[in-house]
Amino acid sequence: MARIKNIELPREKRTVIGLTYIYGIGKSLAETICKNAKVNPDKKIKDLTANEENALRTEVDNHLTEGDLRREVQMSIKNKMEINSYEGTRHKKGLPVRGQSTRSNARTRKGRGKVVANKKVVSK
Repeated sequence: MARIKNIELPREKRTVIGLTYIYGIGKSLAETICKNAKVNPDKKIKDLTANEENALRTEVDNHLTEGDLRREVQMSIKNKMEINSYEGTRHKKGLPVRGQSTRSNARTRKGRGKVVANKKVVSK
């Protein structure tokens, strides 16, 4: 059972894909980690030896991942909210931050639609 950064990697996946289960590691970084650790990226996680697992662990430790990365992202958002930047105000209001339209979509950020009494729905 490969366990890196307190994340249980899926046994049946290839090493490159399994590493992407760790927050902050995408496919290209996973390939780089495998190359630096001298581990075959096509090898299944269940077939890794103890030495290969340790090599992957030490290589992953060189990158900002999991809790530290999550903390840094949250601190960045909090900082933007404190200095009242445009992005910070969008975070405060619960609206999309990166310029998306909010007239007819953005339900993920805004939540369910609010019912307005006596408002006619205008169809286009």
